Amino acid sequence: IGVIMQVRIPSKNDKPSGSPVKQAQREVGMALSVICCHLSMTMIHLCFQCFLIHIQMLWELMLLGEPVVVMAPSPTVSSETVLALVSSIAPLRYCCDYRPYFTIHDPEFKEYTTRTQAPPNVILGVTNPFFIKTFQSWPHIIRLGELKMSGDLPKQVKVKKLAKLKTLDTKPGIYTSHKTFLQKDKSLIKRLLKGIQRKRPSEVQSAILRRHLLELTQSFIIPLERYLASLMPLQRSVTPWKTPPQIRPFSQEEFMGTLEHAGPQLTSVLKGDWIGLYRRFFRSPNFDGWYRLRQKEMTQKLECLHLEVICDADLLGWIKDKSEVEIVDLVVKLREKLMKAVRQQLPVKDGVLDKLEGYIQDYHPLSTEDLQTVLHRH
Repeated sequence: IGVIMQVRIPSKNDKPSGSPVKQAQREVGMALSVICCHLSMTMIHLCFQCFLIHIQMLWELMLLGEPVVVMAPSPTVSSETVLALVSSIAPLRYCCDYRPYFTIHDPEFKEYTTRTQAPPNVILGVTNPFFIKTFQSWPHIIRLGELKMSGDLPKQVKVKKLAKLKTLDTKPGIYTSHKTFLQKDKSLIKRLLKGIQRKRPSEVQSAILRRHLLELTQSFIIPLERYLASLMPLQRSVTPWKTPPQIRPFSQEEFMGTLEHAGPQLTSVLKGDWIGLYRRFFRSPNFDGWYRLRQKEMTQKLECLHLEVICDADLLGWIKDKSEVEIVDLVVKLREKLMKAVRQQLPVKDGVLDKLEGYIQDYHPLSTEDLQTVLHRH
């Protein structure tokens, strides 16, 4: 609408030192992220105030990446609710698609409204009553009313079957056949409802709810992180003269075997079918996205360890009795690893890449003219 805003979101790879310009960019980005986080925390309670007794169900639907339609009275309510749902599983990244405000003019309208195939893993926020009939084949529909500020005790909606969704019915409700794997946290619900009665500030209510969802997600993801860490090769197995060892493949059954002694029960009081929840999670795009990201990070960690081991090795002693062809092969491989580290921006320790570049320069003259040509070609 005529205004361009340029912002920078802080990265975990940022270093504390840097140029004044970059430092200023970081400070602005951090300020903006704090503002966005505050707005998100403020709206999450308002979006869920009619669904507090079903907050466990909504969290599970997001965790499993289920297809959900949010029917709202306005684009504002639609957008805020969809974004609140997506953020409910933080810090786990929501890896499915989501449309805070979806209309009949969107390119995917025909794809999403067809009944010839299963609904995709996406959350749609809509306002047009036409969608009530169109999306009746979707497994989960959340119908909203106008958001109310805290103070008035909102009537908690009921879970109904999809067949009972009517076009002219404007009452809020959840239409789904989903059976929750975990039991409700009654103490949390009681605390939030009492907070509404006592006119507790919305920011405080949202902070309570956000903390609960954060701890719930962490309890779910910590056993996965712990098991994933066990798949990493031992650091002593990384040697300078061999390619880095492989990460062991993820075994769902092996992971399930760890839950008895190192499962979510160590950090969460919620009872229920945690194993069933994990099995469904393994079939979701959220697991695939999480695993791909963590596998990439672990692979990069191995690459960094290999570079550090190479730089600490006695390469000069190694090449003393080696032929010129073997030396050239070493330099070529060092150069390839250096280029890969720079290209992928690997988080290596300070000085490692400079030392590696020094090795390449030092060993370069040891080759004959013909072999140097090979080096330059690489």
